[in-house]
Amino acid sequence: MAEEKYPINIWVNEERYEKLKEAGLAHMCEEMLAGMKVIRVYANAAQRDKILKVFPTAKFDSATTKSIELLPRNVKDKIFDVVVERKSVDVLDEFLKDY
Repeated sequence: MAEEKYPINIWVNEERYEKLKEAGLAHMCEEMLAGMKVIRVYANAAQRDKILKVFPTAKFDSATTKSIELLPRNVKDKIFDVVVERKSVDVLDEFLKDY
């Protein structure tokens, strides 16, 4: 059985989209509400648990989307920056090493 993955949705505005295009990751954006785009960074169970412990405002939607919600904006900004820097959405181990 494959390990479950839990998405963190990061909204992508035009400025972020340009950064993703430069990093070769624009194809990873998904269209969401009214043409807005989102990029998903997935956490495994251990990463999810650490995020919920380190960031008290974060919540895990276990009922519907199985996503990690309500992360502070600056945290999502940092995750996005690591995505662009590493040219990958598989960045949570690196991101969490500072916490």
